[in-house]
Amino acid sequence: MKHMKITKSPVGLDLINYHMEGDPIINQTRKIKDLTGVFRDKTAFDLMDPEKLAYTVQSWLPVPDGTPGGLFFGVSTIMPGKVGSEYFMTKGHFHEKSDRAEFYWGVKGCGMLVLMDRERNTWAEEVHTGSLHYIGGEIAHRLVNTGDENLVVGACWPSDAGHDYAEIAMNGFSARLLEVEGEPRLVNNESKG
Repeated sequence: MKHMKITKSPVGLDLINYHMEGDPIINQTRKIKDLTGVFRDKTAFDLMDPEKLAYTVQSWLPVPDGTPGGLFFGVSTIMPGKVGSEYFMTKGHFHEKSDRAEFYWGVKGCGMLVLMDRERNTWAEEVHTGSLHYIGGEIAHRLVNTGDENLVVGACWPSDAGHDYAEIAMNGFSARLLEVEGEPRLVNNESKG
């Protein structure tokens, strides 16, 4: 029973590097070998070190997954690098409860938040220290590191949102973010006819 007790939070957040510590924290890593089918250039992908770290995710889920009215908190760190001309990125997802929204904010580094609606319209927002991004319901999203240092992004989302990675794994985004003439550019990913 907590009545009349003063306690400490079970989680600490380092405000310089946004690393979370505490027993409830879930730490995930994604290496190149975990991203099969994500990148366009299969030849360049096959030449990559499969153990190379592409990104990490830390999450604090203070209520059980699926709880209505709760919130989850996370930090994604995408390493710098490219597979061919395509920047390192997260897998990307819709929410299982697709009407659920989410906030992202840039902590460190530079990159892009790639967004796609259900009609497969794709656009991107620049992510940098201090940028704040509202991701509405029915919008797929992925983070891309376009810089030469780690891209660190905070996130807060509803605890009943869930993640639907399958649709993106099967159909991808309608555009890819590639380095073209030294600059990030969205390039059509849809086949014509």
